[in-house]
Amino acid sequence: MPGPLSALKVLDFSTLLPGPYATRLLADMGAEVLRVEAPDRVDLTKVMPPFDGTFSTAFSYLNRGKQTLTLNLKAPGAAERIKELVREYDIVVEQFRPGVMDRLGVGYDALRAENPGLIYCAITGYGQTGPYRDRAGHDINYLALAGVASHCGRADSGPPPLGIQVADIAGGSHHAVMGVLAAVIQRQQTGEGQYIDISMTDAAFSLNAMAGAACLAGGQTPAPESGMLNGGSFYDYYQTADNRWLSIGSLEPQFSARLCEALGLPELKPLALSQKPADQQTLKAAIRACVAEKSLAEWQTVFADVDACVEPVLTIAEAAVHPQLTARGMVVEADRGDGVMQRQLGCAIRFGSR
Repeated sequence: MPGPLSALKVLDFSTLLPGPYATRLLADMGAEVLRVEAPDRVDLTKVMPPFDGTFSTAFSYLNRGKQTLTLNLKAPGAAERIKELVREYDIVVEQFRPGVMDRLGVGYDALRAENPGLIYCAITGYGQTGPYRDRAGHDINYLALAGVASHCGRADSGPPPLGIQVADIAGGSHHAVMGVLAAVIQRQQTGEGQYIDISMTDAAFSLNAMAGAACLAGGQTPAPESGMLNGGSFYDYYQTADNRWLSIGSLEPQFSARLCEALGLPELKPLALSQKPADQQTLKAAIRACVAEKSLAEWQTVFADVDACVEPVLTIAEAAVHPQLTARGMVVEADRGDGVMQRQLGCAIRFGSR
């Protein structure tokens, strides 16, 4: 059955992570995606280990379901080739610094002249305007500048380098796809295309959500371990006897009551409901000492049938074979690009009947 975006055609000029992840999402949902790849441009995801044979596993995953056109955009006639192509395409996604596509003769104005209904999405670190528009950056920099890193991590050790790229993916990729699909709906109504300016720093700033609301409207500047959700309460991770970790998120009264019962600490139920920092720290210390007495497997047995928002911290390999993710089909076999099948992360968006 064709995907819901099977009527859309996408020209993808992006490399690295944010753009390719966004266009991979579009491809997973059925869009026809053509990557325009410069023959001499280095894409770090192409040379990033580990490799499956000669293929980088990251590059194969990010570009599954796409076709590739090798073209040097600086070469004579390249701009005319792109202009010919864009007449048949709906969407362009690019990730160059501001002004690069214009200098190559294939910026928004040039391509819109060929296709007035074109939806053009530019993903950059800081956006098309502002004093940082031409500045280089990576995920860690966007999270830092957007205030996200300031209230993550531990009070005594500072912000952690995260294992996932929040600004790149939740910021750049997901906001790009949302913007593109909103523009598709508008085009259906008006026939007009749209220019979309995605700044990963803007998007990361918007992800502050509750902490941002507390700061801007409530006058509270969040810091690590200062709030209910960033380590300031018993909502946290706890080390087990075998040096694994247990996540405890039992915030609501019914969940915290079940938590205390399962831990054998029923007398601490009132502390879970307290807003006093001292009470929360007392409870955390008690939970920490209790959790350290058993292995992760033992705690999984204890909480197997307890509805209390308590789960083990799994490795990716463990998560891939967890019954829940297995039932949801979140590991798939996909063509790595040469006809050989490779295990990859599945698409998290489901369509159709339950």
